[in-house]
Amino acid sequence: MELLRLIALDEDAVVRIEDIAFLPKERRFAAVLKRFDWLKVVADGGSPGDGRLYERRESALRFECVLGAQFRNLPLDNKDDVQVLLAVDFEPTEAPGGFVSLIFAGGGGIRLQVECIEAEMRDLGTVWRTRNKPQHPDGPDTPQATS
Repeated sequence: MELLRLIALDEDAVVRIEDIAFLPKERRFAAVLKRFDWLKVVADGGSPGDGRLYERRESALRFECVLGAQFRNLPLDNKDDVQVLLAVDFEPTEAPGGFVSLIFAGGGGIRLQVECIEAEMRDLGTVWRTRNKPQHPDGPDTPQATS
């Protein structure tokens, strides 16, 4: 099995607070996510409520050249808390630097000040099946998949 390497995040990755780390000495931010495999849904032509099994994959996300990290509305003292990552945004400042924002359901967020965007998301190999397909009333049923 060839492992997928993404250069953009799919919507609907879940992450435990315990699996998030900012390492200031290494200027690195890292997280282990459980991402919903939208690529497989699009490829298989799945639709919500069709009774099929979907897949989640364990993936590592990292940003390098991180100068600082700010956390907002996240229960950092509750290591078992699970957050849903909905989007990643970039706000440029002086090129090539800026701020990368990780936006979570419920209003939580992480804002990374970066010298430049140097990021990688890599599947770690663990896959499990689920009957739950994320639904978002404020957006399309199936987001565009990128790879």
